[in-house]
Amino acid sequence: MGSASSRDHLMKLLEPVVSAEGLDLEDVTVTQAGKRRLLRVIVDRDGGVSLDDVADVSQAVSAALDDDDVMGQSAYTLEVSSPGIDRPLTEPRHWRRAAKRLVKAELRDGAVIEGRVLAADDDGVDLDVEGAGRRLDYQDLTRGRVQVEFRRFDDVDGDEG
Repeated sequence: MGSASSRDHLMKLLEPVVSAEGLDLEDVTVTQAGKRRLLRVIVDRDGGVSLDDVADVSQAVSAALDDDDVMGQSAYTLEVSSPGIDRPLTEPRHWRRAAKRLVKAELRDGAVIEGRVLAADDDGVDLDVEGAGRRLDYQDLTRGRVQVEFRRFDDVDGDEG
């Protein structure tokens, strides 16, 4: 089984398992780690993922893998986690989950816009760009990235002391 078809099989196998736990399956990767393989399962949901969520979905995924031969007979390590801040924003749910965050959006015409996510729906995202609202349709975007901020927008003002 080739790596692309193996990934596809894993995605089809694990999506309903992860969904049953109330989470979205974002990605599955298999990489060689010494003599073992590392199976990474990335999950997310609105409001974030807790350690309890990761533990629950890890058990469910492990059981599903035990019932299927997709990983074969050789040893592997299962790692379940949520996406990091560097995950590209490519789906409407990614943009929705980035509400109030500062993002850099790459447009299909080559332009790059930086702004704060005000709202996102199935058709596009509303950004605050230098104090003015700007609507971007997903068809005009290639991707976005959350920008690292040391002081979040929603931090309470007046705490500077």
